[in-house]
Formats: sequence, C-alpha cells, structure tokens
Amino acid sequence: MKAAVVGLGTMGPGLAATLARGGMEVRAFDVSADQREKAPGLMQQAMGVLGALSVPDKSGGKMPAVVQTLADCCKGADLVVETVPEKLDIKAAVFKEIDAAVGKNCVIASNTSGIPITKLQANVSNPGRVVGMHWSNPAHVIPMIEVIAGKDTSPDTVKWMCDTIKSLGLLPVVVRKDVPGFVENRILYALLRECVDLVEQDVIDAEGLDTCVSWGIGYKLSVIGPMALLDMAGLDIYQAVGSYLNKDLCNRADVAKYVTDRTQSGKLGMKTGGGIFSYTPEQVNELRMKRAKKLVAVRKALES
Repeated sequence: MKAAVVGLGTMGPGLAATLARGGMEVRAFDVSADQREKAPGLMQQAMGVLGALSVPDKSGGKMPAVVQTLADCCKGADLVVETVPEKLDIKAAVFKEIDAAVGKNCVIASNTSGIPITKLQANVSNPGRVVGMHWSNPAHVIPMIEVIAGKDTSPDTVKWMCDTIKSLGLLPVVVRKDVPGFVENRILYALLRECVDLVEQDVIDAEGLDTCVSWGIGYKLSVIGPMALLDMAGLDIYQAVGSYLNKDLCNRADVAKYVTDRTQSGKLGMKTGGGIFSYTPEQVNELRMKRAKKLVAVRKALES
C-alpha cells in the first residue's frame, strides 16, 4: 500500500514512521523547508522507539521518503493522511490540493484534533472517501486511533480504515457522531479545564496537580477505563457524590487567564522554553527521551 503524510510538524514524522514500519510505502511532505530537513532525523528516532516497543518491522528497513511537493507526495497514494495546523481554512486549502493530486479511490484521512470531518469533506470531489483518523501524541507510541465518519463518509471507508489500523497492530475506535473534539479530546479538555481552574484558584500548585493526577486517577485509568471504574466504585457512590460535586466543577466556556496571559506573552511551553514550567534546550531533549522511555514501558506493561 502507498501512503502519503502531508504535514511534518509535531505528529507527522512519528505517524509516517509508524505507517512505514507497518509495511507501507510512505512519502511525506511539508510546506516548510525547515520541517522537511528535520523530518528524517525525527523519523529515525521514532523508528528506534517502535523497535523498543517490539513493533514488527515490515518495512524492510525502508524509511519514509521526504519529497519537495504535495503533488509528488500524493501521486499514486492509496491513503493520504493530512496533519497540518488546526485551522479550518488551512486544512480546507490542503484538502483541495490533495483532491486534485489523487485518484478517485484514494482514502483521504485527517488527523485533526477536533474539526468536524463533515466540514473538511466539503472540499473534495468524492466526500465518501474522507474519514477522520485521529492519532494521539506521540503518534508512534500511543496505539489508539479514533476513526470518525463525516456526514457523507461511506461505511466502506470506515471499515477499510479500521481494517488498515488493525493491520498496523494498532487499536481503532469508531466515534459514532462527528462532534467537535471527537471523544479523546473532549475528555482531555474537560480534565484540563478543571486542572487549570484549580491551579488558578490556588487550590494546589502546578507540580502538586500533576502528581495528584498522574499518580492518582491517571494511574488507575491506564488500567481501568472510566466506565469500568464507575462499576468498580459503584453507581450509587457516583450518584451521591455527583449530586453535589457536579454543581461546583468548572464550567467556563472561555479559556482561563492563567493560560491566555502566558500565550499572549509568548510563553507557549516546551517549544519556547517556558509556559507553566521553564525549560532549557537540554532539559527539553532530556524530558522527551525520558517520557518516551516511560511511555514504552507503560505500553509494554499494559500489553502483557
């Protein structure tokens, strides 16, 4: 199978490496020459992590090819995965370019984190072949992938996508309704909203919050899913606590000043050397390596 990955930012290189290791012939492209230059090294790192995860290598040692144009990337592809910035106008323009470059039977997938697939498929000539394929970051480590149909997506396309994901040794999860944010990010952003609110109100500091979540609910949820956890705790307990606690949870519709003040001053997180915490370039590299090793160990434990 021939696959194309359009966008080599945060997730593209790991995604491309995963497809290649699964036996696909992969071409990749980004409008940024800088990203194209960095991509091979990032793909090589991702391949190393996949090796540490004991993911079977069906690539024969062949790496994804980074090409210079979108048309060259998509030519002859059976699958195109779009992973460009989360702005509807940018994605719409890219979808139109992809549509002009592929055959009528090519499946066009978006790795959007939350833009409804229905809005994206309006930009192609064959909307039945457009589907959401939402990977988690880092794409080469997290095995769950959301599959989302837009209004005009063919059921055959959804089935084809699920079968393709399974063939890579990964876990497809079908999202039944094309709601903004799908499922994973709706849950994540509800959690993050409450976390930011608690820190902003000085109920707890940022480090304490991370410890509480990682070693409390995060530890449990990695083994016991939320719905199974309800059964384990007892629905009567959830009803009793929820009857008073739900009223007190953060329900703001905007983004807290704790975040907006930092973004306005250019403090965006690891990418700028500071956001909520501060980082040196050496710490950034060290953290990425440490976290990758821990995620590999956790995945191996969960799969055992």
